[in-house]
Amino acid sequence: MLRTVRTHSTRSRLELSWTTARTMVRLRVVVPIAGACLVACYAAAVAHAAPGFHGGSGIDALKADAAAAAAAFSGSTATGTMTMTMFRDTFGAVAGVLAVLGVLHVVFGGKVGSNATEHKANTDDGKEWYDEYGVSKLVDHHTAKVENGKRAKRAERGQAQAKEGQKGGPLPKYTTAAVAKHCTKDDCWIIIGEMVYDVTSFIDQHPGGIGPMVNLAGKDCTDVFANYHSARVYKYMLPRYIVGEVVGVEVPEHVKDFRKVRQELLRRGLFETDYRFYFRLGCWLGFLFTGAVCLTLWPSNSSNALSYRLVGAAMMGVFWQQLAGLGHDLGHSGVTHDFHLDHRIGSTLSALMGLSTCWWKSDHNTHHIVCNAVEHDPNIQYLPLLAVTPHAFAKGPTFSTYHKRWMGMDSIGRFLVSYQHIFFYPVMAVARINLYIQGLIYLISKPDTIHYRALELCSLAGFFTWQGFLVSCLPGWRQRLLWLLVSHAVAGVLHVQIVLSHFAMRFYMGRAYNDARDEWYVTQLKTTMNVDTWEWFDFIHIGLQFQIEHHLYPRLPRHNLREARKLILPICKKHGFDYHEPGFLQGNYEMWRQLKDTALVAR
Repeated sequence: MLRTVRTHSTRSRLELSWTTARTMVRLRVVVPIAGACLVACYAAAVAHAAPGFHGGSGIDALKADAAAAAAAFSGSTATGTMTMTMFRDTFGAVAGVLAVLGVLHVVFGGKVGSNATEHKANTDDGKEWYDEYGVSKLVDHHTAKVENGKRAKRAERGQAQAKEGQKGGPLPKYTTAAVAKHCTKDDCWIIIGEMVYDVTSFIDQHPGGIGPMVNLAGKDCTDVFANYHSARVYKYMLPRYIVGEVVGVEVPEHVKDFRKVRQELLRRGLFETDYRFYFRLGCWLGFLFTGAVCLTLWPSNSSNALSYRLVGAAMMGVFWQQLAGLGHDLGHSGVTHDFHLDHRIGSTLSALMGLSTCWWKSDHNTHHIVCNAVEHDPNIQYLPLLAVTPHAFAKGPTFSTYHKRWMGMDSIGRFLVSYQHIFFYPVMAVARINLYIQGLIYLISKPDTIHYRALELCSLAGFFTWQGFLVSCLPGWRQRLLWLLVSHAVAGVLHVQIVLSHFAMRFYMGRAYNDARDEWYVTQLKTTMNVDTWEWFDFIHIGLQFQIEHHLYPRLPRHNLREARKLILPICKKHGFDYHEPGFLQGNYEMWRQLKDTALVAR
């Protein structure tokens, strides 16, 4: 059962001022402050262009910049003019081709998901459906058996060694209470199915990061593990860590039903990726990017050049928001279902979106496991800038197990939190800067398991290079600053979509997964909500409108989440679980009310 808010020592309270000062120079506060400075610079630019400086309006100053640029443009060399025009026209032509391809494929390419391989019903009680690279396969129920081969023999040796440790006798039996005592990073046991595993030596090698494993230490991870791993992990990796069997485990009825849903999804082949979806998405993303570049490079000798460039900035913002959806799919190995291939693609795409896949995996995987846990979920830990629940400060500071520091409020933090509902949306407009900095700090400091670090650093360098070059092509620093503000503000819709799914839901202190009241499925339903929307509007929400389905079955491809919803709704109704699904505007109001209520408590 989730425990209540706990108190903290006097010493931790005395350390809060230093903690806040240190926090102010870290990511989550530096970024909004940097954004505020950016807004202040823009305001200064407008003021500088206002009457009294130039004798006209701020818009007149921008037009003056454009006119000056046009004069320079007309006086430039013929070669330079021709090169820029060719560059712009090429991007425009590519945008047109991609738009046509995308429309044709939508019209004639068939319905996405219709080619899923549906299998016959499973009649063998000793087997279950699992996915292997997205393909559904029937394998022995929670088996420790392995097939022949080099990798299989290694696993067999691991199992044999575990048995030899018990002097050749049967594996020892443990109760859940006994396993629960092994609940730290240095002593980490978990339960999967009927077996107990000591995975202490594997924590630092875990591809999904340290956070998920430490937060599940001593817990029954049967459903968490099944929803994050493929069949080959059961066959080739788990056996070497077996230390015993678990006894006395009773599976609640609602858990049995949710497991049946997963089995049905696998039987119907809905874990398979339909690459027609990603072809269409690729055309759409390509159109947005090339169109944005084309409009941004609109010639200065045009009377409407500024308008075209701002439309280009908005298109770039939509491109970043949409590309983040693809990055999210890749981060969950939900495209090719190959961890390393999806990771390499995601790290390469960092060159276009500027966000670190490595950082995202560490942060986001932890978030999924401890969703809305005040002390453990990094996605709700924003003090001293924001507090999403009074639990974060009601009994004093809390220790973030992810950031490894105390988080609380002093006088500055209390002032900021007290008015968070007022500046929340403006902060979201520049919140993308937060992700840039977090990713770079993560890659440089290497606080967790990292794959393809060099590739990602090169990709991020490429991103800032092309973005800097594109912005430098604009005439005058006012237009450059305005382009950055517009593009990042439009992309800021993504950050609203991300937090919308959780900020208005239940929060808790302590650790979940203790009994039937807070096991995997119940915890996800209590802390996550959907967004009700039309099916033809799904692409705008990039899969985040089905966060309940995604949190329950995170490896399920985005284009099949709506089908999963049809299976989950009856289960929630049967067992009396709240399936919260407001519209986008209603959801935003609920989130804003949560922020305001917390702000009033802080005062």
